[in-house]
Amino acid sequence: MERLRWPNGFRCDRCGSTDFWKMRRSVHRCAGCRAEIRLTAGAIFHDSHVPLHIWFHAIWWITNQKTGVSALGLQRAIGIGSYRTAWTLLHKIRCAMVRPGRDLLGGAVEVDETFVGGSKPGKRGRGAEGKKLVVIAAEIDGKKIGRIRMQHIPDASGNSLEGFIKNSIAKGSDLVTDQWKGYNGVKVLGYGHQRVDGEVVGIEEVVPRVHRVASLLKRWLLGTLHGRYEAKHLDAYLNEFVFRFNRRTSNARGMLFYRVLENCFQVDVTPYAMITKGGNA
Repeated sequence: MERLRWPNGFRCDRCGSTDFWKMRRSVHRCAGCRAEIRLTAGAIFHDSHVPLHIWFHAIWWITNQKTGVSALGLQRAIGIGSYRTAWTLLHKIRCAMVRPGRDLLGGAVEVDETFVGGSKPGKRGRGAEGKKLVVIAAEIDGKKIGRIRMQHIPDASGNSLEGFIKNSIAKGSDLVTDQWKGYNGVKVLGYGHQRVDGEVVGIEEVVPRVHRVASLLKRWLLGTLHGRYEAKHLDAYLNEFVFRFNRRTSNARGMLFYRVLENCFQVDVTPYAMITKGGNA
């Protein structure tokens, strides 16, 4: 944890001094300003009453389950007494599955939207009522699927779609979409744009990689979360799915554990009250 917190050696957050001595195992005292700095300060473990070995056990368990886990499954697996504690740990760890400043998608990228959620009455199509709209981007890697990105959006308007594209895909990339008008402005943003007519090639062949990812996402939400999730937490579940999908070929489970632990010191601290409101979770 010391190497993760200070990869280039100790440096005081207040005065910048590199000289220190240890007060306790997890507390350093700066020799310059005499400030006491906790090793967990600024990490997702900050002010947590859960012992660090439980945090480590939870991260190891989550990263080693290929299909993901629910809060109840985590509680039972590692013997956490409170469901609320297990739920909070799981959501905070999901925050650490997104590396700040991660690389944007590039090259040729398919983009489309899908609805998730159970069957409910209402009109069909992009205006379907009672469901949640998710936009998906998938890199084209020959006939394979490269990296992906996902986001829950309020609607399929140009503003919502363009905001996702700018935050997820590098400019200069070539986008492949259907003929929905919400993509009309992507060329102005600096992207190449190929529109595919579903009536000509068949709706499943417009963006086949995105359709495969959407199908896997729906099965994962149904199988792991049993289809029960609130819209305010949907982005957290999407981030977990993206983390797992983009590392689906990795055989080094220990490296996945290490990456999440590394991110624990880079993401913003998310208090329980913010998580319950859907902030950064």
